[in-house]
Amino acid sequence: MNAIPFRIRQIERIDAILAQDWDACANPARPAEGVSERFNPFLSHAFFSALEASGCVGKGTGWRPAHIVAETREGRIAACAPVYFKTHSLGEYVFDQGLAEAFERVGGRYYPKAQVSTPFTPVQGRRLLVASDAPTGAREALLTGLRALPEAAGVSSLHITFPDAADQAFLAQAGMIQRKGQQFHFFNRGYRSFDDFLAALSSRKRKAIRKERAEAVSAGISIERLTGSDLTEAHWDAFFEFYTDTSSRKWGRPYLNRAFFSHLSAALANRILLVVARREGRLIAGALNLIGDDALYGRNWGAIEHHPCLHFELCYYQAIEFAIERGLKRVEAGAQGEHKFARGYEAVPTFSSHDFANPRLAAAAADYFAREGRAVDAMIAEYAESGPFRKA
Repeated sequence: MNAIPFRIRQIERIDAILAQDWDACANPARPAEGVSERFNPFLSHAFFSALEASGCVGKGTGWRPAHIVAETREGRIAACAPVYFKTHSLGEYVFDQGLAEAFERVGGRYYPKAQVSTPFTPVQGRRLLVASDAPTGAREALLTGLRALPEAAGVSSLHITFPDAADQAFLAQAGMIQRKGQQFHFFNRGYRSFDDFLAALSSRKRKAIRKERAEAVSAGISIERLTGSDLTEAHWDAFFEFYTDTSSRKWGRPYLNRAFFSHLSAALANRILLVVARREGRLIAGALNLIGDDALYGRNWGAIEHHPCLHFELCYYQAIEFAIERGLKRVEAGAQGEHKFARGYEAVPTFSSHDFANPRLAAAAADYFAREGRAVDAMIAEYAESGPFRKA
């Protein structure tokens, strides 16, 4: 690898790289051959910058930025990866606390570890971000730099979570240990309208969804979609109240602070879809989505009033309807949630790749991940067999 004309550099702030240089790798105007995904907001410089500027990652959070870049001899950035040194496993959605506890019981030190990911975001996408005009070998050089982190930085392991299919195949071929997970996504099969989508479902599911949509607004609730210049600080004040109330009840503490949403809105307003509910003129609930070129990504939800089926309407049905109207290929509705399945979302595999410095930990992880992967395959097959769609 020494013959490859690249220099590997680590940076502690995303703003140490010009946005145009990062985005030329993360979201190039003309994706390289074999790259199917177009603009993904969770890979953008603006998104990582909003996390850092708001203090959601950085000192005291357990997410210390340590981004890796591969530069040509002339100093041009050819590839990069979002990297964090982690002192816990929160906010990752690929759960390895069991491994950490087992390793530490036998005297090992699992934390800190190196994580290649978008924090707090279980969205698949490219993780080895290579410019479309990068010289041959840039991706290999970037991966070499990443795999050197455990020894160079004194961390236990390297974890690359939610890579897309192309990166996952490359990482598997490179010998990283593979882990499989599962999510629920909606796929737009050329539907012309929400009713067109409903027509593809079984009669029982179609009736159930129509009933849920009617029940969601039955208490005099109105639904609004906000994007771009429609978004105001008052909307973010309300949404943050919803988000913190729901996150505190479900997860113990929210990952994102109020400042993050202002930073995000200032940089990516046209890539935001905020779906809100009003009752008697008062905002009572909201669902935050980000808009890619190919997908709508559902992220955060919250409410300060409970109304039957309102969560389904704001998070799932409004997202499907918007994706159909915009001609987006799919909706990714985040981690977990079997209830999505009955509402037209389909089970799909997700992936992560791992290197462990300790050989015994690596062997134990590989064995566990293999058994877990077979169970995931069986679950996805079962979902496919019993889906809500009409049988051909």
